[in-house]
Amino acid sequence: MAPGDGEDDDLLAAEWAAMTDGSSDSGGDTGVDFGDSGSTRVLNQDEIDSLLGFDDGGGHGGDGSGLAAIVNSALVSYERLPMLEVVFDRLVRLMSTSLRNFTSDNVEVSLDNITSIRFGDYLNSIPLPAMLSVFKAEEWDNFGLLTIDSALIYSVVDVLLGGRRGTAAMRIEGRPYTTIERNLVERMVHVVLGDLSAAFDPLSPVTFRFDRLETNPRFAAIARPANAAVLARLRIDMEDRGGRLELLLPYATLEPVREILLQMFMGEKFGRDSIWENHLAGELWHTAVDINAVLDEIPTTLREVLAWEQGSEIVFNAAPSSLVNLRCGAVAMFRGRMGQRNGNIAIKIDSRITKDPN
Repeated sequence: MAPGDGEDDDLLAAEWAAMTDGSSDSGGDTGVDFGDSGSTRVLNQDEIDSLLGFDDGGGHGGDGSGLAAIVNSALVSYERLPMLEVVFDRLVRLMSTSLRNFTSDNVEVSLDNITSIRFGDYLNSIPLPAMLSVFKAEEWDNFGLLTIDSALIYSVVDVLLGGRRGTAAMRIEGRPYTTIERNLVERMVHVVLGDLSAAFDPLSPVTFRFDRLETNPRFAAIARPANAAVLARLRIDMEDRGGRLELLLPYATLEPVREILLQMFMGEKFGRDSIWENHLAGELWHTAVDINAVLDEIPTTLREVLAWEQGSEIVFNAAPSSLVNLRCGAVAMFRGRMGQRNGNIAIKIDSRITKDPN
């Protein structure tokens, strides 16, 4: 041991003992030293949870925060689909009308948010009890998921079976749903799927067919847990009753129309613009085109053409009474006979040349 090492060890031991005594006097709280100022900042449990992203105070639909948000940002980062927001906005308007006719009540539908989520994370976050409706997109050959929470289920049952207005729907937890409740919810799901098909119709015609109704999320696995999906949360209010409806579409389901959904939406009209179509059709009628009258054609070789010189004669087989073809560019359109009218060369059209479909 070198001279002086024993003194350094004694000083280190004394400093460690002083720190231990200070921490025991503070009652076990964790302190953070801010350098030379000598001040100590003590974090309580709420601040630690918020820093780590364990705080669920924002509700079921809140975004993650803290370290959890930093970690998840690298894992759940998918492309944005602008036209999908237009589709869901159209879905909200359609559902407001169809559900009002379905329930004969004053129904308000609102879109809470549209997020990207992993399919496995969504299944683990579904608050039970709930009904999960699995549906299939026929033209896209894939599936989607429609989740109805218990509040909306009991509200729809109460409204359809003549429950009084002004009283909250009765919720009986801890029992399976009855056949009547399942049938009534299934009818509502058919209405929602019909509106969803109509919302996608201007972009790509698709038929969403009801497949089955599940109450256990494990039996509603339509994709791998790590697969990405788009989740739209809708709020349905019927005066003092209502609940949430969540629509989940995996990215694999939307892949056939991905290029269409990536387009930016401009203007007020959805899909085709009839005003622009009428204007374009009107201008086409006034467009000037050149028509060429072809008297005759003879096939020849490039060798013969190169051998032509001044004084060479080219003999055509056309006679004064032969038919003349009228062409627009390379397209043959009409066939007629040549003559004169008011001192000008004219062609009287005898027939239209139709293109052979084969």
